[in-house]
Amino acid sequence: MSSWFDKLPRSQYSSLKRIQTNESWFQVYEIRQGIFAIYEPYQYEEVISYLILGSNKTLLIDTGMGIGNIEHIVHELSSNPLIVINTHTHHDHIGDNWRFQQSLIGIQCDFSKKNYQDLLLDTQDEVKDGAIRDEFLPNTFDRKSYSIKPFTFSNYVADGDIIHLGNGHDIEIIFTPGHTPDSISFIDKTHRLLFVGDTFYQGPVYLYRPETNLNDYIQSLEKLVNIIHMYQIELILPGHNIPNVNPHLLISAYDAIRKVRLGEIIGQKTDENLVEYKFDDFSFVLS
Repeated sequence: MSSWFDKLPRSQYSSLKRIQTNESWFQVYEIRQGIFAIYEPYQYEEVISYLILGSNKTLLIDTGMGIGNIEHIVHELSSNPLIVINTHTHHDHIGDNWRFQQSLIGIQCDFSKKNYQDLLLDTQDEVKDGAIRDEFLPNTFDRKSYSIKPFTFSNYVADGDIIHLGNGHDIEIIFTPGHTPDSISFIDKTHRLLFVGDTFYQGPVYLYRPETNLNDYIQSLEKLVNIIHMYQIELILPGHNIPNVNPHLLISAYDAIRKVRLGEIIGQKTDENLVEYKFDDFSFVLS
C-alpha cells in the first residue's frame, strides 16, 4: 500500500548538507551557515522547525511534534542563550514547548492562550496507524499517552519586533494571520530569508479549520509577496515538507487563492467532504 513515506526523500533535500545528530527521529539540514532545518520525515505531515544561530543568541522557530526531543538537537548545535517562538499554535508546531518554559515567547492572542487545551484530542490522530513510521519512534515514546503538555509563555512579541541574535542575524516578526489568528512569519533581511510557518508550503495547504479566516489569509499572502519584492527574498522556509522553496511559488499561491475566492477555479471533493483546489506545486483545501 502506497503512503507518503514511499515518496521520500524529497529531491529538494539533495542540495542541502545533512547534519548528523544523536536524535534519530529528526533529520537536520543546514540551509545557510548557522541556519538549520529540523525535519520530522517519519510522520506524514513532515513538520519542519528551524534553528538560527547568532553570535550572542539562538532562535528556535517552532518545537515540532513533541515525539522526539528537539531540545537535544538545540543543545547539540548551540550553547548560546535561547529564544523560542512558534509560527502559530497548532499542535504539530508546539509539541516540545513545555521543555522551554524560560525561553518561550508568544504573541498576545486569545487563540494562542487557549489553543493547546482545545487541541489535546487531535494529537492521537497524529500517531494513528498509517500516519507514522513506528520503526523510527524513540524508545521512550508512548503512543497511547501522546498529548500536548501544558506550557506558559515567558514574554510576548509584537508585530515589527526585531530579535537581535548577533552576527548579522536580525530577525523581524511579521504578523500574518489567516491560517490561524496567531500566525506569524520571520524575515532575515541580511540573508534574504522568509520563514512562513503554515501560511504557505509545497503540498496541500489546509484552510478549512474553524479558526482559519480566508480574508486574513489572502491579505497576509499579499503582505508576504510585497516583502519578497521589497527585500529581494531568495528563499521561503515553510513549516512542512520542503525547507528551501523558491519565492515565486508563494507569489503564484497569492494569485491562485484570489482566483479561488473569485470562483474562477473549480475544486474537487475530497474523501473528508472538503474541497481541494489543485495547482502544479501546491493546493488549497477548504471546507
